[in-house]
Amino acid sequence: MLALRPVQLSDLPQLQQLARDSLVGVTSLPDDTERLRQKILASCASFASDVRSNGPENYFFVLEDLASQRLLGCSEVLATAGFNEPFYSLRNRPFTSESRELNIQHGVPALSLCQDLSAHTLLRGFHVNTELERTPSSEMLSRARLMFIAAHPQRFSDAVITEIVGYSSDAGESPFWDALGKHFFDLPYAEAERLCGVQNRTFLAELMPNYPIYVPMLPQSAQVCIGRIHPDGQEAFDILEREGFETNSYIDLFDGGPTLFARTPSIRSIAQSRTAVAHLSSHSGGKTLYLLSNDALENYRAIVAELDWSADEPVLLDATQLDALQLDNGSPVRLIAL
Repeated sequence: MLALRPVQLSDLPQLQQLARDSLVGVTSLPDDTERLRQKILASCASFASDVRSNGPENYFFVLEDLASQRLLGCSEVLATAGFNEPFYSLRNRPFTSESRELNIQHGVPALSLCQDLSAHTLLRGFHVNTELERTPSSEMLSRARLMFIAAHPQRFSDAVITEIVGYSSDAGESPFWDALGKHFFDLPYAEAERLCGVQNRTFLAELMPNYPIYVPMLPQSAQVCIGRIHPDGQEAFDILEREGFETNSYIDLFDGGPTLFARTPSIRSIAQSRTAVAHLSSHSGGKTLYLLSNDALENYRAIVAELDWSADEPVLLDATQLDALQLDNGSPVRLIAL
């Protein structure tokens, strides 16, 4: 059985292997031992903290095979983007010019460096092993973060965003970066993303131009990358789109990938998840796949199970499922159909 839980310091060696296998552009999962160690410690402190509003906390989850204790994926929730350091994006909106004498009004799409998305909750660090792509376990890895938000709404913002990795070639080259960022840093795309992972974005973003960049002046190869998703990032996009997230006018300042946005109360796994009483039963099982979680903090757990359940009825789980969720017979459980 697979279960999602908070990361622990003992996960560091396996987590670094996940980082090595992750997609270029997932800068929140750096292949750097000390950086990962600090992220794990910060996450442990976040789960242990007693907070009443969203702050700098980062909640780091791992997907574990309980039988083999092998880690098969990870995902994160940063309570507040831009709390400790600026959170930069590129705003993609028309710049309108007008001539009254010629009776002409013309809008040209332009990219502007901004911090508009600061203060939103940020989903990041999604990575799943290839063997689990497009499976219920991959769905759980992404959506269980949202169930955690549903259980602890005071810890998060009223809006949630995520940046989807933009297009780059198999050789690790980004046409968008080559047309824009590379002119301000003598760095290839993969190296720029690596530096963001082991340090932060701020020092790179602060060297980006502060004036609007007119999109038609970029090469066509770069223009078509604006809002384009890397093929390996499509699943992350699809899962959250089904949750009610939508693209907006913001893109990643390095690879041009899209940003997804949703109001927290309207996200499907938050708005539609329900709590019920878990009962120990030898006759568990059913025809519908459900995502289940407890509402704990440091002992948060989530699993996927097949159930036959109706509202206002107990959730029948076997001993293995209750143990995976770290629940006792009669404890509350949160659930939603996949």
